[in-house]
Amino acid sequence: MSDPLSQGVGGMKTAFIGLGVMGYPMAGHLKTAGHEVSVFNRSPDKARRWAAEHYGAAFETVEEAVGGCELVVLCVGNDDDVRSVAARVLPAMGEAGVIVDHTTTSAVVAREMAELAGQSGRFFIDAPVSGGQVGAVNGQLTIMAGGDAAAFARIEPVIDAYAKAIRRMGEVGTGQLTKMCNQIAIASLVQGVAEALHFAKRAGLPTDDVLAAISKGAAQSWQMENRWATMAEGKFDFGFAVDWMRKDLGIALDEAARNGARLESTAMVDTFYSEVQASGGNRWDTSSLVARLEK
Repeated sequence: MSDPLSQGVGGMKTAFIGLGVMGYPMAGHLKTAGHEVSVFNRSPDKARRWAAEHYGAAFETVEEAVGGCELVVLCVGNDDDVRSVAARVLPAMGEAGVIVDHTTTSAVVAREMAELAGQSGRFFIDAPVSGGQVGAVNGQLTIMAGGDAAAFARIEPVIDAYAKAIRRMGEVGTGQLTKMCNQIAIASLVQGVAEALHFAKRAGLPTDDVLAAISKGAAQSWQMENRWATMAEGKFDFGFAVDWMRKDLGIALDEAARNGARLESTAMVDTFYSEVQASGGNRWDTSSLVARLEK
């Protein structure tokens, strides 16, 4: 069966590695935008399902998926995953090709991979995202990138398929450092919303009315607007998992130990998340901080 979306449309030959809750829809947006997309996932059934749904190509190995590709997008788990996958991608991808890594990792691994890529005349751009699963599905992610300016200019129109905002922050590693700022800010915001909600309940206030009153003023935030209601109902079986947030905060705290930044509130909230994990909330949404207060 021919692909009705690609007829008469030119695009970049692209491979997408990692079809989790974020990667699966992101790769779909690339295909819809007219790019030739091949995919690889550690669970091959998911790759085959994506290929059937989007008229793309699924491969059994990373090397087959990236063969001759101009762009390879990674959306995997952690630093070690990126190191392992990039080592297999670089010899097989097209000459002067670009790896764009959407995994949240340390800035250290981003610089390592950029150096490795440069040895073969290829490029590595660290490009972590913010916006969660909903942002990925709707093609409305915020992308913060670091890397070679010319390489970024080549791939920016491609990854725009799943973005509402893209910004190059500087040289390689700056995308990951910016993502750390994002997670640092979110951690304290969620804790603040959790405490405000907890206080409102203890004070006997109608929580919906409290939200309506304070969300239109200086206390307004995305976390308040999108998580207050589910926090009040004790619903956490969705969203960005506590395990993932602790991984991200750990990366930020490690970087702070190197650069001397004082992340006092971040370190405190990280310990609160460890308590949520100990209560069995590893896969709960990060808004589950309120559950710790209401035990």
